[in-house]
Amino acid sequence: MRASRHSIARALLLLAAAGAGVDATARCVDEEAVAATPVDTGADSAAIDPRAQLAGLVRDALDRSQALGAARLLASAALDDVEEVKAGKSVQAGLGGGLSSTAERAGGMNITQALQATASFNVSQLLYDGGRTDRLTDWRTQLAESARLGAVSQQEQLAATTVSLALERSRYRQHVLVYGQYARKMACLVEALETIVRADRGRASELVQARKSLQQAELAQSQAQSQARQVEVRLRRLVGDGLPGVQGLSTVLLQVPPLPELVADVERSADLAQLAAQASAAERLAQATAAANRPQVSWSLGGGATAGAGGTLGQQKTGSLAVGISINIPLLAPGVPAASEAARKRAQAALLQREETLEVRRYRVQEVFEQTQASFDRARRVGAVLRDSEQVRNFTLQQWQQLGRRSLFDVMGAEAEHYNLRVAHVNALHDGQQLNAILLSLGRGVGEWLR
Repeated sequence: MRASRHSIARALLLLAAAGAGVDATARCVDEEAVAATPVDTGADSAAIDPRAQLAGLVRDALDRSQALGAARLLASAALDDVEEVKAGKSVQAGLGGGLSSTAERAGGMNITQALQATASFNVSQLLYDGGRTDRLTDWRTQLAESARLGAVSQQEQLAATTVSLALERSRYRQHVLVYGQYARKMACLVEALETIVRADRGRASELVQARKSLQQAELAQSQAQSQARQVEVRLRRLVGDGLPGVQGLSTVLLQVPPLPELVADVERSADLAQLAAQASAAERLAQATAAANRPQVSWSLGGGATAGAGGTLGQQKTGSLAVGISINIPLLAPGVPAASEAARKRAQAALLQREETLEVRRYRVQEVFEQTQASFDRARRVGAVLRDSEQVRNFTLQQWQQLGRRSLFDVMGAEAEHYNLRVAHVNALHDGQQLNAILLSLGRGVGEWLR
């Protein structure tokens, strides 16, 4: 009779403990009711335009970049070089003067001047040089355009890097949230099992297993936090402190332009335009080099005055004035044809380099486009699996806590699979957006898309 009463009491105690465990795990289910919703941080993402947020980050990066500032200065210096070459056909003027004392011996006589002052001036202008100055001006103009496009290209690269880091930061911040929810779920199960084990020591191994899963979830969350901080360090180097939130960045670049449009945009790339300007500059240099063998005509006006005092000559004053046209005809310059041919070959090489870059980029766009489509398709498929996974994990948990038809290992497996799917979904979305940003950078540029 006593043994029977003891068994009944123990059974009632276990039922009470199980009921407490059910309440705890039920609360875990309630906490995860919104697990399938998109993960974001901070305030309501609908109130924040993520595209404007990215544009603000890019503006900050452009304002802070010293490398971009140097590129802009080089472009400005190239414009000054153009003005320098243009001035070669303008009127040139010079003024000279000096003070001296002279002495010479002629015909057995010493001729001296104690003090002699001279002044001279010269004005000249190039009239004709076979087009050499004009071609040199064109050459410098194309080099200035190349420098300007180089600054634009560097600006686009900086914009693409900033957008990429912002998306990576969003990725790892969402990892932190997902693993944080995973850790809270495991903590709920640990709390439920602690209540059960106090009444039934035979289930202590299940508590150990749950604690191990909790530690693994906390480890994954810690690693995600570390990765997020590393990305933020790199992002702060570009845009400064005071980083904004990541609201809405998980969906800012989901729209992929049509492939024909992307391929057509390749020719709008600043890099390709820079290569075209370099090829044009090389062609103009070849023409200028060939023009060095042509005659040059210029006019000049010169004059001078000399005044002396003292010595054997006493006081003297002289003056001169000359106006004329000068012609220079090159007769023999063996190196000019070779230099001209070398410049022409460099121009042809630059054109071939541009065509090669254009072809490579077109195929690169097609490759990245396929990768982008595959990534977003993977995100859609993982999302569909994720909805089923949500039901499986809840059913498994209920069967374990209420009916005893599932083991704790089934519960752990379902939870781990569910949260791994959520991380995979986050990764697929961000991978697709990163690839979409690369597609834009291969064509018209991320900066233009943001504008």
